[in-house]
Amino acid sequence: MTKTLTQKLTALSVMLLLGSSLQLHAQTAGNDDAAQDGKDLVKMNVAALALKNFSFQYEHAVGNKMSVAMGFRFMPKGAVPFKGGIKDLVDDEQTKTTIENFKTSNIAITPEVRFYMGKGVFRGFYVAPFLRYAKYNAEGPFDFSVTLTNGTNSQTFNQSVFFKGGVNTYTGGVLIGAQWKLSKLVYLDWWILGPSYGFSKGGIATQKSLNALEQQELRKQIGDFVDDLPIVKATYNVDGNGANIDFKGPWAGARAGLNVGFRF
Repeated sequence: MTKTLTQKLTALSVMLLLGSSLQLHAQTAGNDDAAQDGKDLVKMNVAALALKNFSFQYEHAVGNKMSVAMGFRFMPKGAVPFKGGIKDLVDDEQTKTTIENFKTSNIAITPEVRFYMGKGVFRGFYVAPFLRYAKYNAEGPFDFSVTLTNGTNSQTFNQSVFFKGGVNTYTGGVLIGAQWKLSKLVYLDWWILGPSYGFSKGGIATQKSLNALEQQELRKQIGDFVDDLPIVKATYNVDGNGANIDFKGPWAGARAGLNVGFRF
């Protein structure tokens, strides 16, 4: 009886050891496969190309369900994005003309930490807290008119000054997205929505000698322009040496996109 019980316990122990060994081997093989696939992804946001933005991201796995990433975006100098929609928000013709002629460019750097909800890193839905620094540059002419009156006669002269400058923004937010493995090396990363909020500071300026009447008219027309600007808060100053418009206050934004990535 004792011998039979001993034999059964020995057989059970062997089975448990074999089972544990097989399970450990399967886990090790899975980890080896993940290591062979690589811990890094480089991606390009193909959706951003429609807005003339070039957006790239590097992602590195630091755990079974966690990664860190760094994004870089830039837009070459060109027309103001969505200028048609922005012009529809204002009712002043001078402001619309200024928006039409302004050129802009920008760069952005975005570090983030990703927490994947699925079975492993680089796969499934994720939540990614992020920070973003962005700089937006702008330049272009600002036209204004000066009217000279002599008795009953008046004459209007069109003037123009050239503004140039930029705004720095600092924001933080959370991105919700999902990533899929299309093949051994190719991945698809969908940035579903990443709202962010922070602050901005900057300005644009022009240097030009202005007489008292020119200062008066330019001050009035810049005031109309600033009052019609959506979202941003702005202050301005005009003197005999030119003018400047300063931007300072809250800044909100959102991330979205569709990225194609390669794992290595």
